[in-house]
Amino acid sequence: MANISELPTNKIRGVVSHSAFSRWFPTPNIFSVSGAGVDISDSSLKWLSLKSAERGWEIERYLEIPLEQGVVDGGVVRDEKKLGVAIARLHKEVNGEGFAHAALPEEVAYVFSMHVQDVHNREQVLNIIEFELEDRVPLKANQAVYDYDIVEMHADGNGAEIGVTVFPKDVVSGYVNAFAHSGLTLLSLEIEARSIARAVVPKGEGEVVLVADFGRARTGIAILKSGVPIFTSTVSVGGDAMTRVIVEKLKVGEKEAETFKNENGIAPGGDERVLEAIGSTAAALADEITKHYQYWDTKRNEHGERATPVEKVILCGGSSNLKGLPEYIATRVHASTERANVWQNVCNFEDYIPPIERHHSLGYATAVGLALRSAK
Repeated sequence: MANISELPTNKIRGVVSHSAFSRWFPTPNIFSVSGAGVDISDSSLKWLSLKSAERGWEIERYLEIPLEQGVVDGGVVRDEKKLGVAIARLHKEVNGEGFAHAALPEEVAYVFSMHVQDVHNREQVLNIIEFELEDRVPLKANQAVYDYDIVEMHADGNGAEIGVTVFPKDVVSGYVNAFAHSGLTLLSLEIEARSIARAVVPKGEGEVVLVADFGRARTGIAILKSGVPIFTSTVSVGGDAMTRVIVEKLKVGEKEAETFKNENGIAPGGDERVLEAIGSTAAALADEITKHYQYWDTKRNEHGERATPVEKVILCGGSSNLKGLPEYIATRVHASTERANVWQNVCNFEDYIPPIERHHSLGYATAVGLALRSAK
């Protein structure tokens, strides 16, 4: 969706009436408006914008505000007007520009890869997707909004692999209408995994990686090939469960519990009561990552060759600050595991140090990736 989900400024308001993002959000001939990245979750809104610097990019503005419970639930907008008011408040408090890129939640998305013979005619590719759609996802074409990215051209010249993302139409319209209520101009929409990939995968890198976005209530798992999602899954494993256990066991407040997670975590030598209690959540996360890693890492193509050898696991999301988590996942999955550097496609640390502390930056991966859409 990174290429054709752009929204002309005079086409935002209204209800969805077409099936493909490019038909619903036609790309203008000239499109050079810069926009901020606005990350919407069930519990918060984040804003991040970039400005051009002598070498790379620098942060222009950033802010996070809480979102009232129930306005967005499971990635679905339950109250468009309240979300619009919250976005408008975020915009006012950060004193930002009036244009934004936003991401759609993986919880309600369907992602798959497929082969097409010719990618030069975009309309033809969309028609092929529409023809196959109902065989691949539990949605009728007239109930869906979908788009694609090119993963790679086949070396033998026989077409290409594309990554396809499909959303229920009513889910997408909830976000579009909320931005209409906010007064901001929504420039583009894409799946959250694509935004994260733009931030955490080095430009031009063609390897396959597994990204785990470990959040407060849930974890998004994505398989990225050349930076394009070819699979996503969301599991109900989040850092809040660990926080509650620490609050209960150590009789401390939530802020102290968060500090304990980041400074002690599941590293050896910690408090045995806490290690035992939060270990179950860490184990559940590791089990989910291992399951998806092993499936994709051992998947074979028609020639019996490994089709998607996974090079490494990348952790992001605010809860990935848990001390000892990368080492624990690496041991369980038997794969190289690292915390994301969300700034690698923004700047070189020798030239510029972003004002967001590293442990907070892991929660800004989506917003950074969205802001990078305007960094051209």
